[in-house]
Parts: sequence; C-alpha cells; structure tokens
Amino acid sequence: MEIMEIMDTSPRQPFRPTDSPWFWATAFSVMALVGIGLIAPKFDARQRQVEGRFLGRQQVANERSRRAAGLAPVDLAEEARDREIAQPRRIVPLWTLATAAGLAAIGSGVMLHREWRASQDDMARAQAKKPPAGAGGLRV
Repeated sequence: MEIMEIMDTSPRQPFRPTDSPWFWATAFSVMALVGIGLIAPKFDARQRQVEGRFLGRQQVANERSRRAAGLAPVDLAEEARDREIAQPRRIVPLWTLATAAGLAAIGSGVMLHREWRASQDDMARAQAKKPPAGAGGLRV
C-alpha cells in the first residue's frame, strides 16, 4: 500500500499527443490517404500502361509456346484487342492501399483517443485523492 501512495504522490504530466506513437501512426496514415488521393489520376494512367505491357508480353509468351509446339503461327497484330476491353479493371487497384491506410488511420486514432481518456481518468483520480487545501496534516 505504501508503494502505491508514493506512486500516486508523484507529479502528473499532462497528456501530450506528440509523445504518443498512436499520434504519429494516425498522422502518417492520414498523410498516406492524402497522398493516395493526389496521385490517383496519375497512378491510373501509369498502371494502365504497365498492365498493357504485361498483357502484351503474356500474349507473346503464349504465341512462342504455340510455335514451339508446332502449331500454326498467329498474327498478333490481327489478334490485338483494346486494352480497356481486354482488362476493364486494374490488376493492381489503388483502393486496396487506400483501404489499408484508412483502417490504419481509424485504428490508431481510436487507440490515441483511448490513451487520452486513460490519461484524463488518471488525472481525475489524482485530483480526487488530493487532500483539500488548508486541511494540513494536523490531527486532534
């Protein structure tokens, strides 16, 4: 009991959000969401190019294997399809990264709030245990 009293009489530090790792996790997650929002249009154009090249290389590999098997060659120019028809959705969508950043921001924000509430509760308990001013240690 005596140890607890010594611990309770130590001066309480006010809660500083910047000292919490949850604050920084929240800040970086929100900045990631902002960054994703800013790069989304350019990402889509670039990803379309990358995936188009991937689909083209895939077609070439299929044609090489057909020729190696002794089948009649196919003219890839005649067989070419519009990339948007061939692959209407992205293979690697950006929403997966945005969802992960959003969940990280929400989770770390909740943990930061819990840490802040615990700090407020500790401060309230410390204030409740303090003797009122002027009630000195005189006993009759």
